Amino acid sequence: MATTVDQFMQNAKQWKAEMVLLRSILLSCKLEESIKWGQPCYTINDKNIVIIAPFKAHCDLGFFNGVLLKDVKGLLVKPGTNTQASRQLRFKSVSDIEKLKSVITSYVKEAIKNEVDGIKPILEKPATIVVEELDAIFKKNTSLKKAFTALTPGRQRAYLIYFSGAKQTETRIARIEKHTAGILAGRGINDCTCGLSKKMPYCDGSHKYAV
Repeated sequence: MATTVDQFMQNAKQWKAEMVLLRSILLSCKLEESIKWGQPCYTINDKNIVIIAPFKAHCDLGFFNGVLLKDVKGLLVKPGTNTQASRQLRFKSVSDIEKLKSVITSYVKEAIKNEVDGIKPILEKPATIVVEELDAIFKKNTSLKKAFTALTPGRQRAYLIYFSGAKQTETRIARIEKHTAGILAGRGINDCTCGLSKKMPYCDGSHKYAV
């Protein structure tokens, strides 16, 4: 399990050259680096600016408040439909990064300036998601309701998005039943149970890079 960025880079089985190059660009911008969520994260004044994230199809540079960047070249990608603040630059080769080196640097410096200047994105309050089947189950299972309420707002919302995504009542109920044990254990829908994290049940994803 990588505890330093050096170890992370050494252990990388995919996108190693791309991540090494991205790392050099970020360090040239005078950012501090550490491992967070199992990935190289870069900060200034202990505030997250950008993170390197290897995926199967591409290597990403994720800006925590990327929505604030001007992005005059239209390169930033919204990670998900429910994402508000973060944005990504995606790469598939070293040459992709080399071609955009000056652009990447300018984006990073802009993100740093926004943080130093105290500029924060204005986030919309997420719409309330009602899952009638879950509310009905809560009335019969008060322990489940208590455990669900004890989860962080983000974990609650992740469950609600997943449960409500099913079109049929039977499917929604099946999804709730499948995750009941996890909720009672205090886990979010995306929390890992690999056993390798010292912060269980809130796994940081480091198991992905264990050798």
